[in-house]
Order: sequence, then C-alpha cells, then structure tokens
Amino acid sequence: MTEISKKASGDTPTRRPRVMPDVIKAIASDIFSGRYPAGSSLPTENELGVEYGVSRTVIREALKVLAAKGLVLSRPRIGTVVCEQDNWNIIDPQVLAWHAPHALDDKLFDAILETRRAIEPLVAELAATRATLQEIADLEAAWRGMANAGEDLVTFSRSDITFHQIVYAASHNPIFRQIGNLIDTGLKFSLEATATISLDRRMEAVAAHREVVEALRMRDAAAARAAAGRILDLAARDLVSAKKLKNN
Repeated sequence: MTEISKKASGDTPTRRPRVMPDVIKAIASDIFSGRYPAGSSLPTENELGVEYGVSRTVIREALKVLAAKGLVLSRPRIGTVVCEQDNWNIIDPQVLAWHAPHALDDKLFDAILETRRAIEPLVAELAATRATLQEIADLEAAWRGMANAGEDLVTFSRSDITFHQIVYAASHNPIFRQIGNLIDTGLKFSLEATATISLDRRMEAVAAHREVVEALRMRDAAAARAAAGRILDLAARDLVSAKKLKNN
C-alpha cells in the first residue's frame, strides 16, 4: 500500500484541508520540506485528491497556481514534476508565506536582509522628501505601537511591519511599494526568527525607528537614509544571534 493510500485509509491520520488555498499551501509545504524533491513527480491528481479529500478539479486548479509560481511543471505522459529551486518565484510574497518560518534557511534570511539593505535606505530618503503630513503622523503612530508594546512581541511585530509599509508607501514610488509587499513578508519571518531577543535590544530598534520619524518630519533625506541603515544593522545583529541560538 502506498503512503498516500495509507493516509487515505486512516492508518496515518492527517489533517485534510478542504479549501483550495489550504490544498495549495499543503502541497507547497511538501515541496519545501523535500517530501517531493526537485525532479520528482507528484502523485496523480486522483491520488492527491484522495489525500486531501478534495475533487480532481480542486487539485488541478491548485497545481495551476503552483505552476504559475514556478514550483511545478506539467509534462505530457510524465505528469507534474517539481521544478528546481532556482525556478521558484521566491520573491513572490505568497511563496514566502507558504514557508513555515522555521523552514526558511539561513541563506534566504540573508538574501532578504541584503535586499532590504539595497532598497530601504533609498526608500527612506525618498520618503523624507515626499511623505505627506498624514503619512508622517501614521508613521509616528506605528512607532508608538512599537515603543509601547513592552514584552508583547505580537504587537511589536505588527507595529514594526506597519511602520515599514508606511515608509515604502511614503516613497510614492509604485515599484518600491510593490517590492514592499515582499519585504513585509520577509520582515515578518525575520521578526519571528529573532523573537528571543531581549527587550533592551528591541528598544534599540525603537530608538532607530524614531530617528526615521524625526528625519521625515524634518525633511532630512540624509538623516533618513542613515537611520534606515542603523535599523538594518540592528536587524543583521539580531539575525546572527538567532542563528547561533538555533545552531546550539
């Protein structure tokens, strides 16, 4: 009996997602985990339908979404094959979101940070000259959410992500705004990875974010760029600490 039929028969109980987004995420997770390695063929649509308790139509539509993200490729007389990782559309926020935070490898965290280093100082610089008064007020409100979060990491993270969303929007560059969607997801995972950092370290980040608010208020582009760089330096330090804890 195959692994799939064992699951279907109840020998190995599994949670069976009932809606297509859950099916898509479940198959993607199996690809990311290596259950279906690059170059291997996925089970047939019928087998996948049995495993996840959905129709072939749902499976077929789910595979179309995964194909559009570069994760799989349908081949005549062969079936659906898992693509090499280099073909995955990893900059797609949805693909990032399909990963469990613990499944993201260090190289991907490093790549996210490199991307932020290349973009965010310029975004902050542009925001200092283009932000509206309302955007500056909203940015300060997000900063206050971080400052007042205390030990509440969920509130801190939510406010931090909102802060960066506002900065990207305040650049008034539509391309940067879209890139910000990727950064939001990457930032969320980075914050979860560094959840064990001390309150003192989080308050250092709060101080650096405050510098961005003040730079935008004063329309000081150079100060905004420098403050964004300090935020990224702190993020890099915290990621190094998180890696050490994970590897110990």
